[in-house]
Amino acid sequence: MPRTVAGLEIKSPDELRVMRRAGLVVARALAEMAAAAVPGTTTAELDVVAREVLDREGATSNFLNYDVGFGIPPYPAVVCLSVNDEIVHGIPGPRVLVSGDLLSIDFGAIVDGFHGDAALTVAVGDVSPEGLTLSDVTRLSLAAGLARVRPEVTVGDISSAVQSYIRAAPSRYGIVAEYTGHGIGTSMHMHPDVPNLGRPGRGPKLPVGAAVAVEPMVTLGSPGTDVLDDDWTVVTRDGKVACHWEHTVAVTPGGCWVLTAEDGGESILKAAGGRFAPLGD
Repeated sequence: MPRTVAGLEIKSPDELRVMRRAGLVVARALAEMAAAAVPGTTTAELDVVAREVLDREGATSNFLNYDVGFGIPPYPAVVCLSVNDEIVHGIPGPRVLVSGDLLSIDFGAIVDGFHGDAALTVAVGDVSPEGLTLSDVTRLSLAAGLARVRPEVTVGDISSAVQSYIRAAPSRYGIVAEYTGHGIGTSMHMHPDVPNLGRPGRGPKLPVGAAVAVEPMVTLGSPGTDVLDDDWTVVTRDGKVACHWEHTVAVTPGGCWVLTAEDGGESILKAAGGRFAPLGD
């Protein structure tokens, strides 16, 4: 079992390799759902695609029946599918995707007791230029945050990098504050929280063996949020479109290993100036 230091779960190299296996399941499922997200597909059909990947890979879901308490029903699906003004935690169902939708897909998997978690946003058919730009800004802000990951980085360093990239964009965007990234390992949500707004040098330092999920959520308007009557789906208060991108990343002796990217984050990190440092087999 991993050891805990100052509230942080520290994984051994072998435990990080198991997390990598979970991360690859997540990456493959996201790719298959993204390919299937075409006009005329229902969000329930995408949940079926995700379940088939879990079965094929011998993994289990960390989303299905997730229980936050407070009288809220456990989450009923293996994937969160959030369309347009839905930011996160959208529940799959009969909704039919149409050309012009922006679909955020958030998915997780467990392999041998270790978790992976990632998200991406897909353009369904012909999406507006401002929607495509929003998705690009969100994705690249994630890359900016991941590029800061290395031994002894602070959470604030990562948060500040995400925030700074979004604030530097030519258009003004809303950065969702209520929902954050998180530590991850033997549980999906662990200490520390990883906000998308912050100041350099603040918050816990991440030593070698730490793993976190970084996940910017960005809107075309106000960052204000509401929760629908299903107790799960988070929407923008002003009805504007939102995007969500996420990766699980590990701190390695040489820098950063993106556990939920097929190439381990090599392309993301090299483009953003980060330290690509995967562990060997």
